This record gives sequence, structure tokens and C-alpha cells, in this order.
Amino acid sequence: MRLRSLSLVLCSLACLGQPVFGHESWVEPLKYQVESGDTVAIHMRNGEMFAGSDLAFFDHQLTRAELAGTDTTFPYEGRMGDIPAFTVQAASQGLMTLIVETEPAEVKYKTWEEFEKFLIEKDLSQIPAMHAGRGLPKQDFWETYSRHSKTLISVGHGEGSDTVRGMDIELVALSNPNGLENGAGMPVQLNAQSAPVPGTQIEVFEKAPDKTVTRFKVRTGQDGRSIVPVQPKHQYLLNAVIIRPADAGERAVWRTLWASLTFALP
Repeated sequence: MRLRSLSLVLCSLACLGQPVFGHESWVEPLKYQVESGDTVAIHMRNGEMFAGSDLAFFDHQLTRAELAGTDTTFPYEGRMGDIPAFTVQAASQGLMTLIVETEPAEVKYKTWEEFEKFLIEKDLSQIPAMHAGRGLPKQDFWETYSRHSKTLISVGHGEGSDTVRGMDIELVALSNPNGLENGAGMPVQLNAQSAPVPGTQIEVFEKAPDKTVTRFKVRTGQDGRSIVPVQPKHQYLLNAVIIRPADAGERAVWRTLWASLTFALP
């Protein structure tokens, strides 16, 4: 068991330090609907198609880890190396949000083809012209990236709402998953530093009760909003990526921001 725990921790460090291109990262509770007083285990994961490896809790790799209830927000204090990464007590009824942002990390693109594959997958079609216009090399260049994740958990009656949390990039649920009428979509908004991000792809991963996963895409409008088709008893992972020039003086030439949001319909 100790060897297994050590291997999981080492895997977590490797995944955070050197990600596989295009892989999502998200936080996912074992249960999305719990009762007041329950203990909730929440995984931090990296992978594809709503399935992936567990990442351990290391506070020095996070810039922010907070729990927000209907009227209070407080920092999360975990134990180094914990898997699942987060274990929280559902103290009061309402909609509870876990907010997680990681420290920036670096990755090197050895070839243009690696970077281009990523840009195509995330529908970042404007970047090749910007790359050429800045006179950047097409091989052996660096990028920094960070992950910005949220999950929504219903405690008891589950009333309340998601809201803008001031993350560098975030997906905001504009309706409570518990209050959606049958057949209605989930309205969401993509923000970067609290400002709407228009014309951007959102990947949606829909997990059915039998654990099969379907992937589809929506796009934000001029107000940064989109409607995601949803179904009862399904779980959802939403993922969006934006890229911008890195700050002057950095080794990296691009800064990539990844947003994710998970929730489930009762």
C-alpha cells in the first residue's frame, strides 16, 4: 500500500509538471448531492474524455484552493500528498463550490506540429498568424499554462447559485443544476479576470449513468455566454482554453489558461 501511495504521488507530480498536450484537468466529487454533515471526497484529475489519473494535494502547486457556500468563503487546508486531493465537511445546506487554481508551469514544444495539433483541438485558429507576426520560432519554444477549476456540490436542499469568483479564467454556471426544468439547457458564461470572453469553444463531456461519455462542443457569444444541452442524472465536465502572449522577460512566449467546471443533474 505504501508503494502504491508513493507511485500515485510521483504520478501526480509528473502530471502537474509535464502535462500531456491537450489533456483536461478538473476537480470531481464522488457525490454531487450530499446531506449536511456528510464528508465529501473530491478528486483532482488529469486525463481525457472525463477519465484520468488522480493528482495528489500539494499546496505549493496551487495559488488558490477555496470552499464557497451560500454566504461564506474560506481557504481549504489539506494534507500534503492526499489522494483524493480534497476532503471537505458539508457543514450547511446550499450549493457548495470548490475553487482550485494552479501555479503556472512550463512546457516546451519541440516541433510546430505539436503546438499546431493543440491549437486545432482547442479551436485557437488565430494563434498561428499571431505567432508568425511576432517572429517567433517554430521549434523549441516554451509555453506557460495554468489550470482553473470549479465543481458544484448540492448540500441538502442545494439552493443557491454559482457566481463570478474572480479567477484568471472561469466557467460560471448561470443556473443552479438542481433548478433546471426538464429539457432546459444549462446557461454558462466564460470569464477571464471577471470579463466575458466571446467567440470561444467550450468542450462538453457528458457522462451517462452507465458511465459512457459523450463529447460535444458549444461556443460563447459576444456576451461570453452559451447554452449547454443537459440531461437528468448525467454528470458534466466543461472545458475552455484561451491563450495570450506571455509577459515580457519570460522564457515562455505564450501563456495558456485552462478553465473547467463540473456538475451533475439530479
